[in-house]
Order: sequence, then C-alpha cells, then structure tokens
Amino acid sequence: MAANKDYLELVIEKLTPLGDVTGKSMFGGFGVFHGGRMFGLISKDVFYLKVGDANREEYSKRCCPQFKPMPYFQVPDDVFEDDEQLLLWAHSSIDLNR
Repeated sequence: MAANKDYLELVIEKLTPLGDVTGKSMFGGFGVFHGGRMFGLISKDVFYLKVGDANREEYSKRCCPQFKPMPYFQVPDDVFEDDEQLLLWAHSSIDLNR
C-alpha cells in the first residue's frame, strides 16, 4: 500500500515551525525535505527520520525499526504525538545534512 497524501500533509503541518519543509512522491511513498535536503521519509503511513552518529542512541534506546537498507528509523508514536519532541527529533535529523 502506498503512503497517502493526507498523512504527508499532517507530517508537513507538524513540522511547519522548522521552516522550509516539503514532500516529494518517491517510490510509492514520500521523501520529506528541509531546504531541499532529504531528512525524512514516509512509507505506508509511517514516518521515518534520518539517523547518524549524532542521534543514533535515542533510536537505539527505543528499539525503533529501521527502513532498511537506508539510514532512516521509525519515529516512535509518543514522539510523533508530542509536537515539541517531534520538532527536536526532526531538527537533529536535519542537522545531519549540514
């Protein structure tokens, strides 16, 4: 099942305080971009954020599933529902692209 556009719009709305956040249809899902650089993705209405050395521990502690083979991990439901936490987690993924 492909990701639905309503879910993409919800994700973008939640991330609006970060500034230039956009979505692009990709391979049955969506890439989520900040300033033209991909930091997240949506597959089957699940939101994943980019993970690297700087933010991997938080995802590991939570046993978040990886979108293999890419370096993106599922955002925990409680983080997705907490707008402040979601912005912090998204910001740490955006910082990986700098």
